[in-house]
Amino acid sequence: MDSVTKKAADFVAGFRADSAPAEAFHAARMGIVDCVGVMIAGAREPAVDLVATIATPLPGSNDAPRAVNGICYGAPDTALVNGVAAHVLDFDDVALAGHPSTVLVPAILAEGHELRSSGRDAIEAYLAGYELWAHLAELEPGHLHDRGFHPTAVMGTLGTTAAVARLHRLSCEETANALAIAASMAAGLVANFGSMTKSLHAGRTAQSAIQAVRLAKVGYTGSPDAIEHQSGFLKAFSPSGSPQLDPKAFRLGEEWMSARFGVNIKRYPTCYATHRAIDAMLNLVEEHDISSDDIATIHVHTGVTQRLMLRNTRPQTGLAAKFSMEFAMASASIARRVGLRELTDEFVSRADVQAMLDRVEVTVNEDKAGADLPVAPYDLVWVTLNDGTVHKHAPVEHARGSWQHPMDRQELEAKFTDCASVRLPQDQVKSLFERLYRIEEIDDLRNIALV
Repeated sequence: MDSVTKKAADFVAGFRADSAPAEAFHAARMGIVDCVGVMIAGAREPAVDLVATIATPLPGSNDAPRAVNGICYGAPDTALVNGVAAHVLDFDDVALAGHPSTVLVPAILAEGHELRSSGRDAIEAYLAGYELWAHLAELEPGHLHDRGFHPTAVMGTLGTTAAVARLHRLSCEETANALAIAASMAAGLVANFGSMTKSLHAGRTAQSAIQAVRLAKVGYTGSPDAIEHQSGFLKAFSPSGSPQLDPKAFRLGEEWMSARFGVNIKRYPTCYATHRAIDAMLNLVEEHDISSDDIATIHVHTGVTQRLMLRNTRPQTGLAAKFSMEFAMASASIARRVGLRELTDEFVSRADVQAMLDRVEVTVNEDKAGADLPVAPYDLVWVTLNDGTVHKHAPVEHARGSWQHPMDRQELEAKFTDCASVRLPQDQVKSLFERLYRIEEIDDLRNIALV
């Protein structure tokens, strides 16, 4: 008898990327390249050092992958450390209401190292995980954020497990068990946004996927209906209370969602819910040469779910500021940029920045845009100056760097270089970028050295 869990397992076990459209391959390539760059940039963050204390080093092992902190661990612990590093700056890509690459890539590269998988295997695993995640998400009419769940750590756990299962070439039965095991490992709360624990969501998701697959491979079992059961994954996490549980509604394999939604590459190291407003504010400041001293009020009209994620109205630290629309507008108006240099405790606590927070007003729109992102159809930003002059930006539907307004190769390389140069010499940065951008040509993932 067909079921959502069985259909998912059959799809993953039999998945082949040969028929994938060019857009899907490009999305996977962009996601892998961008994630590795951001992962390297995040390697020196305190959260990475702290999570590494619970990982077990494996010095002298040729089979152990090296994490971005320079230490070799088993694949599960490497995925944990690298997942935290990939997500801690909040500079990683966005799609499917979450951050697909920040969990898919650490798990694929770590387990792929031990398996000696090829670059094409990595692309195929990425797409298998993305497609399952996307089609599972389509069964739920509500938004996980609205119920307090972080999609990256919920849907992402099953998606990443699918990716790792594909690397291992698990059978249908083994894949079903891996997905069932992973369904009980999914967890992550929006309440922890703006703290170190948000990045732990990514690390634990990548680690859990590898553990679930390895358990299934040695015979560990889970319920054959763990996804669609009335007490199963979809129903338990459902914000609407009425997810589609009929396997006929599960259109996995009927459309390439990776080609449709792709990946949205971030230009700013803040929650993606701020990006359209940042684009608008930076445009206004540049076009009208607005001095922050002349601003009476900055008004942002955004989505209700975006506002829920942007919980920190008066941030005092760099981590908290990543989830603050008020800070995003303050940084854009004062520094005329929102970059890694601004997302520091020192900049956030500056008197002029703190004063500007009080001049930002945020209102919300209940409407929702497409299924891939839990955002309003557009964001509006307008600035009122001390003399009463009002400068209003046109509605912004898509941020720069989005799948609809994408980065080209040169722009992607520029971001990668900025990120990776924090830790690597310039010649190594360029070589690594070239290898990753042509990852499908690599015979063995061990030939990719992250540090």
